[in-house]
Amino acid sequence: MKKALITGITGQDGSYLAEFLLEKGYEVYGMVRRASTETFERIAHIKDRIHLRQADLLDELSLIEMLEEVRPDEIYNLAAMSFVPTSWVQPVLTGEFTALGVVRILEAMRRACPKARFYQASSSEMFGKVRQIPQNENTPFYPRSPYGVSKVYGHYITVNYRESYGLFAVSGILFNHESPRRGKEFVTRKVSYAVARIALGLDRELRMGNLDAERDWGFAGDYVKAMWMMLQQDQPEDFVVATGIAHSVRDLCETAFRHVGLDWRKYVVTDPRFLRPAEVEHLLGDSSKARAKLGWKPTVDFEALVKMMVDEDIRRLKLRQRDSECD
Repeated sequence: MKKALITGITGQDGSYLAEFLLEKGYEVYGMVRRASTETFERIAHIKDRIHLRQADLLDELSLIEMLEEVRPDEIYNLAAMSFVPTSWVQPVLTGEFTALGVVRILEAMRRACPKARFYQASSSEMFGKVRQIPQNENTPFYPRSPYGVSKVYGHYITVNYRESYGLFAVSGILFNHESPRRGKEFVTRKVSYAVARIALGLDRELRMGNLDAERDWGFAGDYVKAMWMMLQQDQPEDFVVATGIAHSVRDLCETAFRHVGLDWRKYVVTDPRFLRPAEVEHLLGDSSKARAKLGWKPTVDFEALVKMMVDEDIRRLKLRQRDSECD
């Protein structure tokens, strides 16, 4: 039985990846930070089937000790400070987790289990002010946020450790991938949750930032499969993972409201507070390499993804209403 270690296992991607690896017969370990409150909601349904270990990307010794104990065959580094707007508010902390955290775990792996295979979660935000459309593995980076800059460091330090020490270390440059497990601060979930509340008569408006920004949105459940596929290759290589279709935030709002029979223009209000200091206008991924070499392709399209998220938020809100009525 193979062992896999997932940092960020309590997040959206970590929970889907843990499910996927369990189905593949892996023994799954998850790294969690010591916190005063537990946030295990996304993995509650599988918590009795996985092993959780405390360590921290800010503390290299804790990473070394964890890897020496677990001795994983595969390491998936998904942990990061991952919300772009917060990276302007906490740029130094973002760099500590999202940039230097990568070199800490790579160094821990080099010392404790150098034969393991390592996956680094890179991001389309590294392309930022894009130099070409669509973006592929050879497109130059031009990050437009402290988060994007930190991800570029994490990406290149992974390449550096692969080339310097012969580690099997890869980066997946994943474009935006969403699900009902996405945090409410992210734009897709912000929209789906607001639409659900408005449809149920619990709210009357949705305040948004730049409606013209375009993203290549896919389903997180599809994207974690690509992570695993990268670590099954004979040689370590980096891959872009994307649908190849871009939609604007306006399209997102229109699709979500249309799903519940409402006109988005009656509810969406543009609010300058939600505009970024430096906007990323257009991200569109070219995943032809992943499709050809890995055999990967997305199974959930944009409209199905939006409907899935709205339906799940409506279900949760109805359940919460019913529970409060029973109390």
